[in-house]
Amino acid sequence: MPHSLLARKSIDHLHADAEHPHGLKRTLTARDLVLLGIGGIIGTGIFVLTGRAAAANAGPAVALSFTIAAFAAAFAGLCYSEMASMIPVAGSAYTYAYATMGELIAWIIGWDLILEYLVGAATVSVGWSGYMCAFVKHVTGWTLPTAWTTSPLVWSEAHHSVQFTGAIINLPAVFITLLVTGILVVGIKESARFNSVIVVIKVAVVLLFIFAAAPFVRGENWQPFIPENTGKFGQFGFSGIMQGATMVFFAYIGFDAVSTAAQETRNPRRDLPIGILGSLAVCTVLYIAVSLILTGVVPYTELSVPHPIAVGIAATGVRWLESAVEIGAIAGLSSVMMVLLMGQPRIFFSMAHDGLLPSFAARVHKRFGTPHVTTIATGLVCAVAGGVLPIDILGELTSIGTLFAFVLVSVGVMILRLKRPDIPRAFKVPGGPYLIPILGALFSGGLMATATTHTLIRLFAWMGIGLVIYFGYSRKHSKLRPSSPR
Repeated sequence: MPHSLLARKSIDHLHADAEHPHGLKRTLTARDLVLLGIGGIIGTGIFVLTGRAAAANAGPAVALSFTIAAFAAAFAGLCYSEMASMIPVAGSAYTYAYATMGELIAWIIGWDLILEYLVGAATVSVGWSGYMCAFVKHVTGWTLPTAWTTSPLVWSEAHHSVQFTGAIINLPAVFITLLVTGILVVGIKESARFNSVIVVIKVAVVLLFIFAAAPFVRGENWQPFIPENTGKFGQFGFSGIMQGATMVFFAYIGFDAVSTAAQETRNPRRDLPIGILGSLAVCTVLYIAVSLILTGVVPYTELSVPHPIAVGIAATGVRWLESAVEIGAIAGLSSVMMVLLMGQPRIFFSMAHDGLLPSFAARVHKRFGTPHVTTIATGLVCAVAGGVLPIDILGELTSIGTLFAFVLVSVGVMILRLKRPDIPRAFKVPGGPYLIPILGALFSGGLMATATTHTLIRLFAWMGIGLVIYFGYSRKHSKLRPSSPR
């Protein structure tokens, strides 16, 4: 089949999917999607990475790092919005790649998204475990045993290898993963309600920190705003701001999960762009405000800790805020996990519906209307990963996987404008078909280039496994190939 015909058939197939969502219930509104996006974005970034990026890379200029990362996310968000408004089906960037660049590229991006969501959820579960242990100690005075609350593995920069820590397993990380998985099996609307409550709690806590800590900001802590570079790339100066942007980019992961709920949205052509761009705008403002206030209250050199917001509160002397922030962090990380663990099974669902994965992955629960088989399988794998793997490896893989997805979606907008200008677009990227998509691809690709060699090797290894599966199984069973088994 000629490539152009396959692409046309793919798009027609996707529009048919939008009209017949194969059992998934359309219950989500624009408000649900905005809250879903905020739930996916606010979490590890604002509660953990802000301090680390300030202390190691950018100093008070970490606010500029957040701004640069926000531009990269916004460019990708605009491209996601155009794609999602014209192809409103489950699958996120996988679906969009299928419509624009063909089946092989679609498989690559789908396989990449599996890495992004699965490893991302595992990363957040480890952060959740850390804040929960701190909360238990703060409230009860008990210190939970590290053998059962930390990873048995750690990455050693000195030896460039994984080392054993002597711990057994991170049980709190396993617990929260299985709990969120159970909630997701029950139903998407119930999950959205759960997420909405948590979003309100954590946004309230973030605002509480902003207003309570603002009077304690000292101008001398912002001097110099951009610390002089130490002579090494990424350690302050302009390169430090860029390296900080790469680190805090993890903080913006989650908005693209909104598009995976397209088949469960009442009016996807209108609501998806609102959900994606609205959640990005809210979170960017909060991130910049928190980073400015945090570095104004505490010297940036003291923020290289897993709980920088708590350090900021301690510096103000407002002790009653400590428990509130710990609760907000626990709630925030819980909702991030819910969004990620909701998105990944729906990637499986969409790929299985196209025949690229076994049919059992496309099963929908008769009562709950959710892809329960893939939700449970995802939860189990994520629980194991969060229980045994170190957070730095998990976080780096999540970031580079997401950036790769953003590059392909940005390129896809340009391709589809040229190949299928006839398809109605409820939302169009402003400024024509090239400017923002090119900027989106360049920003995301540039941040990918700052990744460590080991992270790139892990990404290529994962993609290699995916290609073996594609040529060994998926290509033969694709429903869009005339010779495929039906």
